[in-house]
Amino acid sequence: MDSDVRFDTRAVHGGMESIREAGGHVPSIDLSTTNTLADVAAGGDSYENLASGGALGAHDSPVYQRLWNTGVARFERSLAGLEGAESAVAFGTGMAALTAILTAVVSEGRSHVVALRPLYGGTDHVLDSGLLGTHVSWATPDTIAEHVTSETALIVCETPANPTLDIVDIAEVAHRAGNVPVLVDNTFATPVLQRPLSLGATLVLHSATKFLGGHGDVMGGIVAGPEEWMRRLRHVRALTGALLHPSAAYLLHRGMRTLPVRVRAQQETTRALTERLRAHPAISSIRYPGLATGAAAETVSRQMSGPGSLFALELTGGYAAASRFVDAVRLACHAVSLGGIDTLVQHPASLTHRPVAAGAKPGEGIVRVSVGLEDALDLEKDLLQALDQTAG
Repeated sequence: MDSDVRFDTRAVHGGMESIREAGGHVPSIDLSTTNTLADVAAGGDSYENLASGGALGAHDSPVYQRLWNTGVARFERSLAGLEGAESAVAFGTGMAALTAILTAVVSEGRSHVVALRPLYGGTDHVLDSGLLGTHVSWATPDTIAEHVTSETALIVCETPANPTLDIVDIAEVAHRAGNVPVLVDNTFATPVLQRPLSLGATLVLHSATKFLGGHGDVMGGIVAGPEEWMRRLRHVRALTGALLHPSAAYLLHRGMRTLPVRVRAQQETTRALTERLRAHPAISSIRYPGLATGAAAETVSRQMSGPGSLFALELTGGYAAASRFVDAVRLACHAVSLGGIDTLVQHPASLTHRPVAAGAKPGEGIVRVSVGLEDALDLEKDLLQALDQTAG
């Protein structure tokens, strides 16, 4: 694809080059678990290349699905193109992708991670538990440099952050990290609204289950960044068997082709909703990048092209009010996850962030809302009636 092609065109056509060259129009799904080999020597060379993290060469056989799948590679090229990365590596889930990153750094002898809260609850839990052999120092953006040592392998942050929509200045984090690689979870913003690699991050992570798939029917995770890092991650993936399934890759690649229009439509509805809801007496505050003020607003305007389609309601009645609210919605769905075509509400402290340490857990009155593609007036009516019952 031409390098000067614009973002929306890249979303539609990214990863499709080989399909066009073969005379097709949509990707096929290659479910082969094994592949024929030309001869013993060629098969052995292909196996060694792929098992050590190499990309499929012109004369290689894919050998075995755990090592390589053409459909997965198409999805990877599509996401890499949107994030402005050299390459990308896809996994069965977002947590499998994070696990691969942590496994890669630990295998090279450094286990210290500096992380900024808030993070997705699963990320927070795996770092805080030390399950994968890492040990974590929890920092603020201003104190990153104080925590970095010769053993520090990675800086981890998420912006906008799950579930409170806190904003982190990626360029500032990269500056304070010095030579330490920076991993940014870009799940909430997607490359439509934010491209961390252009701001100094080393790696960008997505739970592809969310916006990239967009329809609540497929799970996956993907990491994009320099080819040197991606080779390490492909090596981990080959050894641990964490490859994304070809059918999931097909659905995720299809989702990528409508990503820009979905994200922008959901964002416009969210802008309208947050303005209409903010004065309701049941709400003490709405956390949304589009309502940010001061330094946070300046950061949003500089590093994002829009505020996105997630917001957090902080309800005046605490846990009881949050419980009443999620029980009262009718059009929106009380469920975990986000970024799909329908609106979801959840109480993070009880669900996704339940394992998080008490001092870092989101407030009991916080409800996270992921806005879908419904009509804005219908959503407004539903959320207002739920808030009325909450206030009552």
